[in-house]
Amino acid sequence: MQEGLVRLGSLVWEVPIGFVPGMRVPGRIYLSEALMSSLEDGAVRQLANVATMPGIVSHALAMPDIHWGYGFPIGGVAAFSMEDGVISPGGVGFDINCGVRLMGTPLVRKDLGDVRGLLEELYRAVPTGVGAKSSLRLSGQALDAMMVQGSSWAEQEGYGLPADIRRCEDAGAMAGADPAAVSQKAKQRGMPQAGTLGAGNHFLEVQEVKEVYDPAAAAAFGVREGQVCVMVHCGSRGLGHQVCTDHLLTLERAVKKYQIALSDRQLACAPLSSPEGKAYYGAMAAAANYAWANRQLIMHNTRDVLRRLYHIPHEEMPLIYDVAHNVAKMEEHEVEGHRVRLCVHRKGATRAFGPGREEVAAEFRETGQPVIIPGSMGTSSFLLKGTAHAMAATFGSTCHGAGRLLSRTAAKKEISGREVTESLARNGIVVKAPHPGAIAEEAPAAYKSSAEVVRVVHESGISLLVARLEPIGVIKG
Repeated sequence: MQEGLVRLGSLVWEVPIGFVPGMRVPGRIYLSEALMSSLEDGAVRQLANVATMPGIVSHALAMPDIHWGYGFPIGGVAAFSMEDGVISPGGVGFDINCGVRLMGTPLVRKDLGDVRGLLEELYRAVPTGVGAKSSLRLSGQALDAMMVQGSSWAEQEGYGLPADIRRCEDAGAMAGADPAAVSQKAKQRGMPQAGTLGAGNHFLEVQEVKEVYDPAAAAAFGVREGQVCVMVHCGSRGLGHQVCTDHLLTLERAVKKYQIALSDRQLACAPLSSPEGKAYYGAMAAAANYAWANRQLIMHNTRDVLRRLYHIPHEEMPLIYDVAHNVAKMEEHEVEGHRVRLCVHRKGATRAFGPGREEVAAEFRETGQPVIIPGSMGTSSFLLKGTAHAMAATFGSTCHGAGRLLSRTAAKKEISGREVTESLARNGIVVKAPHPGAIAEEAPAAYKSSAEVVRVVHESGISLLVARLEPIGVIKG
């Protein structure tokens, strides 16, 4: 057990006030004994530092995939008062609205035939890797529209179905997006990258639903055992990275202007009501909307490949859901018996809204929203549902993935991409990537167990298991 943590239950630990000077609220970590050995001291300290920020409400929270990041730990959640709270890029991340989209198909495993051939076609259709560029040529006006309308922009341009939109978190577009707050450099980076997967931990994965735990929720979501699905994990590409970079500089100056005391300069922030805070929110929302449109474009191109190879109409490949990971949102939550509006930061964490929330599409109001937790190339991914307990305990939040054990640099030193490819092939999983290093740095051994992370959130009740999916073919960025 990490020194200084207080055990509240079998899966919940507290970082008490006083762990670092100036904490306004305690920290709270959802974690099992099995994951405790990989808990970094630096990540716990980062969570405690978050608890020192102005206007923070209730707790600074961390999910079981917690690991060290920039500013907030990855897996960190914090909610701030609209009156005296702040907004911080360190609580969102550089890849704004890095998220996951899951698409169903009418296929089963035996229908696929040559998986390697399928991956080759998908690899050609979805530009992948560092600096990948799209065949789509956006004008400045089209890019601005994309940043305001998100998934709807892509659908209106012919890249999708109307039914896709309601199955995206926030209907695929955050309100308040302000393209004017996005720098020209960010726009130049984003213009050639719409519809591209990018690099790092981003992927496009062909999967099989191996096990259904909750048949009623699975039926509501549109998944069944044996079904082939496609999962896409990516974000706002260079545009989002540049938005974060640009506004960090502005907010570092705002810290001095508003005399905000911080225990870590990476938590640079500004009052939510300030011009700097509003500008960052507008730019962040614009980048988030770009990310939703990006995943919509990728899904459309994926549908085109499957239509061509397997003669399936697009309408028979429905979007199951699309969730965001790195974002700050204005939401209403109950705090100490009162319903209040808060700015909820989720850094490497997923919204897990429970039954009855108006923000959730009508078809999911009885079950709670779908929650998509990806594995780590060769390991299980999971579909879960949001819960009322998450609304009360974590501002409607849960984990976002497995969480890294090794840095990308360390993984490439210790792991051979070729050996990973051969090992996965022996297990019937085909992998395609721009180079072996991209496979090494994202090897399953570089991550915590996705199954153990999901067990923690399921048993703690902040999201509940619906189905398990296993990889068949993986395209890594």
